Amino acid sequence: MNKNLKKVLMVLLVAAVFVLPIALAGAAHAGKLQDAIAKAPQGVEKGQIDPAAKPGYLGIPGGLQINLFVAFIWAVWVGWVFSTVGAFGGIMAGVGHISIFGLGAYAKTFKDSAPELNKFVTDSIRVSNQWLVALSALVTSVNYAKQKRVTIPLGVCLGLGSLIAAFLVVYTTMGKLKFSAYQGYFGLIVFIIGGFMIYDMTPKGQAGKKQAKEAAKAFEDIVKKKGDIAAQGVKTQSFSMKRIEISFFGQTFGFSPIWAFVGGFFISAISSFIGVGGGFLYVPFLTGVVGLPMFVAAGTSGLAVLISMVLSIFNFMIKGVTVDWLMIGVELVGIFIGSMVGPRTGKYIPEKGLKWFFIVLACYVGLGYTLAGFFNIKTLVG
Repeated sequence: MNKNLKKVLMVLLVAAVFVLPIALAGAAHAGKLQDAIAKAPQGVEKGQIDPAAKPGYLGIPGGLQINLFVAFIWAVWVGWVFSTVGAFGGIMAGVGHISIFGLGAYAKTFKDSAPELNKFVTDSIRVSNQWLVALSALVTSVNYAKQKRVTIPLGVCLGLGSLIAAFLVVYTTMGKLKFSAYQGYFGLIVFIIGGFMIYDMTPKGQAGKKQAKEAAKAFEDIVKKKGDIAAQGVKTQSFSMKRIEISFFGQTFGFSPIWAFVGGFFISAISSFIGVGGGFLYVPFLTGVVGLPMFVAAGTSGLAVLISMVLSIFNFMIKGVTVDWLMIGVELVGIFIGSMVGPRTGKYIPEKGLKWFFIVLACYVGLGYTLAGFFNIKTLVG
């Protein structure tokens, strides 16, 4: 097939995937949001709706006004983070929407006075996070594939397992999760993963990862010499339902596609629940369980996240959840820029540095949100 035709077909496919949920969600969104607004008490106090006030977030009268410049800058950061480590894009998107933009505090004002509006805004935050991660995952997957740093069979196996979980989570939790509970679970899961990553850096956690270390060292040496990294990139050596083997910089790695499918299911169940891509779970799974070096885990995680996010966004939106399109449009531009830069700069950062960067973010964000959500204890990030 002609290369230009392939590119055109890919653009049309991506456009269909992202535009279809928007078209299907319109009527359902208008009804659900308007019903939630109508049930909220009217007035000018916190937790009340002033019909005469200027529309803000989601078009809610008197709603929060989003600083679009801050949204753009933060989105560039989110895109760079996800495309560099293959994780934490959704977490950083969540931090932006919840804390930097103030949507968390805004949702909490309706906790008692208008619980339906509280839950609607919470679901909107979840989907907003996923829109940013989906675009970053798409750009990241393409860039890493060009550098031969994606294990496509593994990414697909993880992604297929994630589809079932994403479908189940959306249909069992949408409209039922209050913001405080969402924030608490968000933080707790992230904090636990940070602890796992710390263990993975200990001598005991590093035992049995000789191949990954040697592959990472060989990769870093080629980068320092400005050599062709694609020449020794990921290659599929064997493929069967029992075991798939790939090579990367002279080292061979193997995994069971069935266990990858199961892993994708559980990872997606957790990540869809808190409204993120799941890279913060995929990366520890790929490095700690499968044994891949971080330089391959990032791109493979991006592919798995992309598959999961497409279905999750679609399910949320056809059931009536929507986002603030002006804010999301500005953020997606920033995401694209950050995601283009990440793969080109991340290869110069040592693998250990990437892991410690991940750990610090996980512990800081996780602890702050756990305390804020479950115990109402405010920290810098809560």
